Amino acid sequence: MADAGVHTATAADLAEIVRIHRETWRLAYADLLPPEVLDTLDTDDAWSSAIQLGAVLKATEGEWTVGFVVASKAPEDEVAKADGSLPEDAATTALLSVLVEPRWGRRGHGTRLVAEAGRRLGETGATRGIAWVPEADKASRNFYERLGWTGDGTVRTLDAAGRPLREVRVSGPLSVRLDD
Repeated sequence: MADAGVHTATAADLAEIVRIHRETWRLAYADLLPPEVLDTLDTDDAWSSAIQLGAVLKATEGEWTVGFVVASKAPEDEVAKADGSLPEDAATTALLSVLVEPRWGRRGHGTRLVAEAGRRLGETGATRGIAWVPEADKASRNFYERLGWTGDGTVRTLDAAGRPLREVRVSGPLSVRLDD
């Protein structure tokens, strides 16, 4: 494998982050989300803000950007229990979202992204991570399980242009072991 790494995304990476998000979701979620939802992924305002805040790390292999993670302190509504109450560690829980292009998958990029995000978040006091994954997305759920993350019993159903999308919340340690 060519030289692989994880780097903080910059404004110069915005177009590539948006492209990876759009193309990967269109491929992975074509059966879960209606076309009108997938067509709205071309906007880059939210990505620009996340990049400016330093919340986006990109995975590279050689000269190519192959994936990214968005990682930051979890908002209270994302970490709340099903009954709306907050867990004791709510203030130190991070929210992560990992995406690696399928053609670059199974090469360790996702694990490296979570490991580096976890290291950085740990330096700011974060103790645990959470992520929301479509219940039907077995590949993503398996990825998180390999990291030691498990479903915590919390689910939500989103309205995806009139089609319900059920997501499960997974939770796990921010310290991830990298296999050499």
